[in-house]
Amino acid sequence: MKVVRELEALNAHTVPPGVGAIVVGNFPLTSGDWIAAHSHTHHQLAWTRSGVLGVAVDDAYWVLPPTLALWVPAGVVHRTGATRDAVLSSLYIDPARCVLDWTEPTPVAVDGLLAHLIAHLNRDDLADDVRLRAEAVVPDLLRPLPSTPIDVPLPADDRVREVADALLADPADARGLEAHARAVGVSRRTLTRLFVQDTGMSFDRWRTRVRLRAALPLLAEGLPVSRVAHAVGYATPSAFLAAFRRTVGTSPGRYLHGDPPDEHP
Repeated sequence: MKVVRELEALNAHTVPPGVGAIVVGNFPLTSGDWIAAHSHTHHQLAWTRSGVLGVAVDDAYWVLPPTLALWVPAGVVHRTGATRDAVLSSLYIDPARCVLDWTEPTPVAVDGLLAHLIAHLNRDDLADDVRLRAEAVVPDLLRPLPSTPIDVPLPADDRVREVADALLADPADARGLEAHARAVGVSRRTLTRLFVQDTGMSFDRWRTRVRLRAALPLLAEGLPVSRVAHAVGYATPSAFLAAFRRTVGTSPGRYLHGDPPDEHP
C-alpha cells in the first residue's frame, strides 16, 4: 500500500527539510489500517479532518475525532491507525526550532482556526515569509487538554493473556471471572490474583476499561449511545454512561471534545 510505504520511509528517516520549522504530511488511511510502532526525529501533531484516528503509546490509547489532535514528542514510539477512513494530517515540527517543551503525548483541541492554519501550511505555493509568519502562530493555538487516555495494561502471564485476548476481541463477552478461569484451567482465586499482579487492577476494572476504550471510536463516528452501549456489553445506556463517568470523570461527549472533567464525577 502506497501510504504505508510513504509512512515507513518517513518513520525510518528524518523528516524532509522545509523552509521553516514545520513540515505537513497527509496520508490517507483506510479503516483498520495501522502503522507499525515507530518514532520521529521531529515532534508530531497528529490530526484528521474527517474520520477517526487512534494513537497508541505503550498501554495508552487516544481516540482522535476531528475535534482533537495529539502532540507526540520527538523520539516517542507510537502506533497510528484509523478506526474509520481518515486522512492523517500531521505537522512535523523541528525540536530545535520549537518553543513548546511538552515531553509527554498531549491532546489538544482543534478549532476552526487551527484547522484552517494546517490547511494553509499544507499549500506548496506560499512565499517563504508568508509561511514563516503562519508557522509562528501555531504554538499559540495548541491548547493542552486535561483528557487522559484510557490505559489497558496487557498481562504477561499466558493464562491471563488468553482471557485478555478474548475480551479484547469481544468486549461484550458477558462471561464472568469464574467462567474465564475455567476456560484457562485455573481457579477463580488464582485468576483474580494474577490479574492484579499483571495489570495492577481487578478483572472487573480491567474489563470496564476495555469496554470503554472500544466504545470511544464508535461514539466518535456518531453512533447512538444506546447502540454503542449494547455493542460493548452494557445492558442499558445509563449503565454504560455511569461506568464511563465513574472511570473517566466525565461524559463521553465531553471527553471526545476535550472538555475538562466534571467537578463532581
